[in-house]
Amino acid sequence: MSGKVLFVCLGNICRSPLAEGIFAHLVRERGLEGKYLADSAGTGNWHVGQPPDRRSIAVAKKRGVELPSLCRQVRKADFLDFDWIMAMDKSNQGDLQAMCPPAQRGKIKLMRDFEPAADQGADVPDPYYGGPYEFDSVYEMLLRCCTRLLETLETTIPGGDAATA
Repeated sequence: MSGKVLFVCLGNICRSPLAEGIFAHLVRERGLEGKYLADSAGTGNWHVGQPPDRRSIAVAKKRGVELPSLCRQVRKADFLDFDWIMAMDKSNQGDLQAMCPPAQRGKIKLMRDFEPAADQGADVPDPYYGGPYEFDSVYEMLLRCCTRLLETLETTIPGGDAATA
């Protein structure tokens, strides 16, 4: 499979599970399940084994998106196993670059670089200390980014069932 995408934030409870859920939802809507795989992880280990933040779950559920994964920390194997590693902010990107083997660093991208109206290098803000508005705002931002990311992948990954490629 050449469409394996890992979404990464700090604790893997707010932004990255939302991005994973949104991307997987878009993939299902387009009937592309055999071509793409989404996962999420955090650079930190504080929440390993826990479900996403209840506010992330609520904002996704409101829009018919499920967040089934449990929090985990980025592993060395992720840099080989995934084709695209999407950092939610520059701090996460720096942490990933420091952990990543040099030959794999080109896989690491900033999430908002896929948002049409965002400035290059913009961060997805962490809604953790905010209220429902921040979670709604981050959801909408991630929806725009995931939509553009999927469009980009569809133009760069050869057609057909990538699971057999």
